[in-house]
Amino acid sequence: MRSTTMQSRVTVNDVAPRDGLQIESRFVPTEEKIRLIDALSRTGLAKIEATSFTSPRAIPNLRDAEEVMRGIERVAGVGYVVLVPNEKGAERALACGVDEINLVLSASDSHGRANLRMTAEQSLERFANILEITRGSDVFVNASISTAFGCPFEGEVPFKRVLSITEKLLALGVQGITLCDTTGMANPRQVADLSRETLSRWPWLPVTLHVHDTRGMGLANALVAWQSGITRFDAALGGLGGCPYAPGASGNVCSEDLVHMFEQMGVGTGVDLDRLIAAAELLPAMIGHDVPGQVVKAGTSDRRYPLPETANG
Repeated sequence: MRSTTMQSRVTVNDVAPRDGLQIESRFVPTEEKIRLIDALSRTGLAKIEATSFTSPRAIPNLRDAEEVMRGIERVAGVGYVVLVPNEKGAERALACGVDEINLVLSASDSHGRANLRMTAEQSLERFANILEITRGSDVFVNASISTAFGCPFEGEVPFKRVLSITEKLLALGVQGITLCDTTGMANPRQVADLSRETLSRWPWLPVTLHVHDTRGMGLANALVAWQSGITRFDAALGGLGGCPYAPGASGNVCSEDLVHMFEQMGVGTGVDLDRLIAAAELLPAMIGHDVPGQVVKAGTSDRRYPLPETANG
């Protein structure tokens, strides 16, 4: 059984170029996407989810997936991840030499039908075909379980449902699992309990937490996951992202806010926070609006200010 001793180091995967940009109201030009990913590549992030090899009709904002992957400057030590929805997407991803593909299914069949037009069982059938395509390659295959902590249509999703899906994914040959709070419904107790249960059952398994800040609990949920033994976290630069089934959603937990929290606690991330903040400062001009992230606005907590003149009177 894996110890839940809190670790002194975590890794952060930034998903803004895919999960963030895909729902923006306007198309971000390819050269701007490449500029953003190249900036992120120089921050020390463990992984960057760069794009999605999906139908341009389904997600027009990511219709330039091949151009992006061929245009970025790859930095040693950084894993470049893409989302793959089907067999054709897997073939396109392999042709671009990606490091990792991310498969997505919903723990809730209601959400799966609304978002993917598939139940969990139908998704698993498709994943078997995708894994056959990747067999023999060096590509790491991860699967993200959406609505692992709650469904906007059904409410609570039983842990046993999530654990059963995890077991089936591993039997197919999936190598890593991400537990996703897709619509920001999770609370810290839920996150701690499911994190511990998953790590206890599969102590060897790379488990990532993907949380949204829809209801302001993103950092709290990340903190208790770390206290429960999770050391891998998805986050999005600037707090970009969201879900069409969570009205008012403010997006993923913010990368620079997450890194700042851990670093202030003395937990290493390997990320150069100044460079990460500089990358976040590119976003408003790129997407045409402000971003939810807090550290990019307020600065780090060790920032100092000159004493007001009135204090000297």
